[in-house]
Amino acid sequence: MTDPDLLAEAELRELVPAVIGILVSRGADFATAEDAVQDALIEALRSWPSDPPRDRRGWLVTVAWRKFLDTVRSEGSRMKREERVMAASLVEPGSSAEPGTDNVPNADDALDLYILCAHPDLSPASAVALTLRAVGGLTTKQIAEAYMVPEATMAQRISRAKSRIAGSRLNRPGDLSSVLTTLYLVFNEGHSGDVDLVAEAIRLTRTLTSMIDSAEMDGLLALMLLHHARRDARFGPDGRLVALADQDRTRWDRKLIAEGIEILQAALARDELGQYQAQAAIAALHADAQNVEDTDCDRDADDGGGHGLGGPPRRARLITPVGR
Repeated sequence: MTDPDLLAEAELRELVPAVIGILVSRGADFATAEDAVQDALIEALRSWPSDPPRDRRGWLVTVAWRKFLDTVRSEGSRMKREERVMAASLVEPGSSAEPGTDNVPNADDALDLYILCAHPDLSPASAVALTLRAVGGLTTKQIAEAYMVPEATMAQRISRAKSRIAGSRLNRPGDLSSVLTTLYLVFNEGHSGDVDLVAEAIRLTRTLTSMIDSAEMDGLLALMLLHHARRDARFGPDGRLVALADQDRTRWDRKLIAEGIEILQAALARDELGQYQAQAAIAALHADAQNVEDTDCDRDADDGGGHGLGGPPRRARLITPVGR
């Protein structure tokens, strides 16, 4: 795949949550809406290089909605909904005046989808798979390759997950902690195949931090960045895991470390400590040390009211950003 193709795919995936949310807000059930958007994505990848639309989100909404209607017609169901929608004028793909897209907030659509995909009725594995498909915009084949399982197995997992939440609406039935857990599970799966799940988890978490004001969400992003910064040094030439004390620290990504520490400092300054901020703080202490002997183990071990970080003044001076 060429670089322009990668950029186009990445842009499409950014649009997925809002487009699914718009279809559901029009009355589509989640499972059929998600399938319709996936079909629209495939058509976009095929047609956009030669004929890019002016309004890409509007194009996706229109094409996905038509595919949803095709499914409704073929099943011979939801006739009242179809009649109601068909009475409205649909604009051709590429128009900048797509019906029903202007008054639907992107952030709310996407946040609702994050939470719905992390629904408490779903198993962790199902929540992860559904998040990657519906929120991440990955195909079932890509997810299956990342997990190194047959595509049919992953398709069944996703289908069961969608059936499980079929009666749920996009009204935030879960909670933020379930979303954080799901995203961290994606991150911890690592990478294989064409999709890097570590990078995907970081991308999704970055997106979510732009939608919601949460110190713990920022803490999770910082934790991911700090762990990811050590990635190149984590395995030896023979593929074996290298212990932290034995890693070549010159291979650590100092830019990611500095970014993670900066995000963490801002989160800790709010004095709303949570488990991901605490884990990120410990990771930052290790990342900030030039060698294992320089690690501030006293600060790491300090029970400070049960957090190992001390009180607010101590948190404020917890880390000096690397390279500053």
